[in-house]
Amino acid sequence: MDIRSDVVERFLRYVKVDTQSKEGVEDRYPSTEKQLNLARMLVEELKQVGAKDVQIDKNGYVTATLLENVPAGVAAAAKIPTVGLLAHLDTYPEVSGKDVNPVVVKNYPGGGIKLAKYPEKPILPEDNPELENYKGDDIITSDGSTLLGADDKAGIAEIMTLLSLLKSDSALPHPKIRVGFTPDEEVGNGTKFFDVKAFGADAAYTVDGSGMGEVEDETFCADTAVVEIKGIDVHPGYAKDKMVNAVRLAADFISRMPADSVPETTEGRQDYLHPYQVGGNVSAANITVLVRSFTEEGLKKMEAHLERIRKELAESEPRAQIQVKVKESYRNMKMVLDKYPAVVTHAEEAVRRSGLEPKRMAIRGGTDGARLCFEGLPTPNLSAGGYNFHSRQEWVPIGAMVKAVEVLKALMAVYVEKGLD
Repeated sequence: MDIRSDVVERFLRYVKVDTQSKEGVEDRYPSTEKQLNLARMLVEELKQVGAKDVQIDKNGYVTATLLENVPAGVAAAAKIPTVGLLAHLDTYPEVSGKDVNPVVVKNYPGGGIKLAKYPEKPILPEDNPELENYKGDDIITSDGSTLLGADDKAGIAEIMTLLSLLKSDSALPHPKIRVGFTPDEEVGNGTKFFDVKAFGADAAYTVDGSGMGEVEDETFCADTAVVEIKGIDVHPGYAKDKMVNAVRLAADFISRMPADSVPETTEGRQDYLHPYQVGGNVSAANITVLVRSFTEEGLKKMEAHLERIRKELAESEPRAQIQVKVKESYRNMKMVLDKYPAVVTHAEEAVRRSGLEPKRMAIRGGTDGARLCFEGLPTPNLSAGGYNFHSRQEWVPIGAMVKAVEVLKALMAVYVEKGLD
């Protein structure tokens, strides 16, 4: 079987299905019906690659089983665990994923990549130093009118290609594999109704990371803070000493956030506050702020800063009502994964067997695996090969997708040989 042609064909087909999720939807799950179009497509394809127990449940979760294939006598020597592989169906809600037109840049020669429908913002090497590693490879982008959808349709394509490969070659050993495709990951609800017990895996991996060879075993601790401001609205012609403008107070609140602790000015393990949604009018306004730190202590420090801003603003305008409400999102999965070192070291061994040097990374973002870890399923994140996620400048090298499949194939062999102990 030709891994390259299989993974590319699947990926190009999947990205054309609009699966954009929607923020703030409380009355249905998944947040958009269109995610189910890809889910139903995958149900049929899972059956074609020999998976068993293929189903899509009422919440849009697609699950399936590939029965184990192990050499005679191996199972008696060591307990071979069930391994889960997961990727998410939806794409980022703030950039269009409708009518994606993927473009394959053949034999990338180096330099910038111009996007036909976004010519003012080419993909430049100075902004994407990783491009240098893929000279001579084929690179897939969108035409610039939409995002590409490699986050996480590259991961889906790679998992499906692995299953097809394992079906085609009975000599390849692998444990029992449980597959899960989840909706609404991009809006923080990917595991909202996911039944870990029913899924039945002993360890799992999300295939939702970036550069080749990366093994991500650490995430931010994450909270969401909502700032609610109530003002007083009167006719602007007669507003002197009467109006309390909630919109202006919201702007003032944001301006008091430290400029050196926002996503635009931080990297690595630095914390940040990210005001990413603002709405309202003179009477009432609200600000939604992402609070991110690799430690719970860091979260508390930043949330205390928000509270200080609230008090300062309330003192400057006592007629306003201002509240900061904090909701927990997820915690650093390293707290759990440190108790299951083999889940991470097996992944690193698989990367080595595929010809790469593993890079253990911390994710400056979220993953379904963070919540799954705390629900009893240790789940680090593996590379899916894409770059510039959530952007019209998103790109993925075909070689990186092929390598991701090879890593997954090697990972299955490691579990057959070494178990989980």
